[in-house]
Amino acid sequence: MSRTWSELLGDAADPAVDEPERTGFLARMRDSLAKSRRALAEQIVPTAFDPNDDEAWERLEEALIRADVGVPATAEIVRRLEARGSIQGLEAALADEVATLLGEPPTLAVHEGPPSVVLVVGVNGTGKTTTIGKLAHQLRRHGRSVLLGAADTFRAAAEEQLEIWAERSGADFVGGARGADPAAVAFDAIEAGRARGKDVVIVDTAGRLHTQANLMEELGKVRRVIASRADGAPHETLLVVDATTGQNALQQARLFGEAVGVTGVALTKLDGSAKGGVAIAIAHEQQLPVKLVGIGEGIDDLRPFDALDFARALVGAP
Repeated sequence: MSRTWSELLGDAADPAVDEPERTGFLARMRDSLAKSRRALAEQIVPTAFDPNDDEAWERLEEALIRADVGVPATAEIVRRLEARGSIQGLEAALADEVATLLGEPPTLAVHEGPPSVVLVVGVNGTGKTTTIGKLAHQLRRHGRSVLLGAADTFRAAAEEQLEIWAERSGADFVGGARGADPAAVAFDAIEAGRARGKDVVIVDTAGRLHTQANLMEELGKVRRVIASRADGAPHETLLVVDATTGQNALQQARLFGEAVGVTGVALTKLDGSAKGGVAIAIAHEQQLPVKLVGIGEGIDDLRPFDALDFARALVGAP
């Protein structure tokens, strides 16, 4: 079965406590998207937008492309806006159409017999291991037992970094010797998760360039081993992408999707980017939902992705 990330992370939350936290997170996300929002605002003057002015549409298209929304998604957004006929407020209309392209609330596949296995992939420097630690913290905070598997056996200190996150989040940890077979570590992590009755096993993998075919093939081997150890596993394959890389993130989504069957994206580093629109490009062109969004270095700076919240923050709609 599938449940929304918000349901999974929010079942045990106290609404009276969680709502102020959510409001604070939204405010910080809005701040994080300021560069992207300014990139749009430089070309769009909402109060002066005239749907009958061809130049106004051209400015809108240029602004969306500069924000890394991508040509196909930009064309679809403009088509949808034109189909409205009249536009009372450009910001609100644009936010609605962006949210529609981003899709329904993201779900997490929850395996009937524990553990659910989440495979996390991505290139070096995207914040992959940090995202795993934050996700483990959120799952633990809301009553889920978690085990982290350090299948990144190549990068110096990768295992130590993940083990520190395991300690911070209260998760169990399984590692391997430096240079060990990553697939063997993934195998051990799943077996340990099953033996210990864990709800979720999150498997870290070596950050690798999506252009390195041999490394991508090895990642495929890790996935096959996971599939052999748990029914339907990996139940989620999350690609961590760095928003500052813009259209390169779209290429990563395509190639990782081909190699390991990515089921969703965790978007990081919005605070340093004027290219937040790449989330729309990934969702539209690759049909990959953004499932999680990270906006900082703190352990609580990761939340389930909300399309309308994101769209409003991106375009400056109230």
